Amino acid sequence: MQLDDQEASQNVEDRRSGGVGVGGIGIGALVIALAAGYFLGVDPALVLGLVSGGNHGPAASRQPAPRPPTSDEMATFVAKVLGSTETTWHSIFSEAGHHYQEPRLVLFAGATPTACGTGHSATGPFYCPADRKVYIDLAFYRDLRERFHAPGEFAQAYVIAHEVGHHVQNLLGISDKVHAAQQRSGDRTAANALSVRLELQADCFAGVWGHYADSVQKLLEPGEIEQALTAASAIGDDRLQRQARGQVVPESFTHGTSDQRVRWFRRGMETGDLRQCDTFNTASL
Repeated sequence: MQLDDQEASQNVEDRRSGGVGVGGIGIGALVIALAAGYFLGVDPALVLGLVSGGNHGPAASRQPAPRPPTSDEMATFVAKVLGSTETTWHSIFSEAGHHYQEPRLVLFAGATPTACGTGHSATGPFYCPADRKVYIDLAFYRDLRERFHAPGEFAQAYVIAHEVGHHVQNLLGISDKVHAAQQRSGDRTAANALSVRLELQADCFAGVWGHYADSVQKLLEPGEIEQALTAASAIGDDRLQRQARGQVVPESFTHGTSDQRVRWFRRGMETGDLRQCDTFNTASL
């Protein structure tokens, strides 16, 4: 990707210091938090907030967040990708007469408290709608390259763009409607089916960003689009289940098949049109 002239986002928070990946919290505090979670059923995030003097509560968001060092090439990369998504979504929202509220991106290692509970590296990158933050342990990119066989900068950028896609869904009220429908259904299979449509729409939104990154911002090198398609395919539910279990259970899917994820990312990428990303009013995914 041609990111030399791309401005890095200022909305990046670095919690990797402190040795245990929880933003400066000591190993003793982490042990206490985990013990409380195991023996008392208390959310470790709450304990971490108390031990650290409430540094992870709502008041902490008003304090200057630690920024990643400029010498950290990977942190700079994700900050520039985030900056590119901000440019894209500000433009799209503005054209629709709305104001885009930028998310924050949190870098962590191992585990970190969030407004959605404790986040763990093992879950991969994720978005928390309660605090409007994207969380990523950059070690995931090693897994993306080595475990999922999806190398390349645009594959890495797709991961960020997908999570930002969830932020866009949150701003548009889509996420709340889906979660309410899931609660009303009371059926796990139906709830999973709604989750699949939500995830595929986030893939399509990531493709919309990719369209702007390519056609307007001129960030992509020849052949890089295939990198994102490879990444989307690599993390399809069917492929992951086949690798982990040796069999596929479609009713348990929550993100969509490899083909579906590629199809919806490609649709957003080719059209650049949010209206083409309505995964909730189509019979065929």
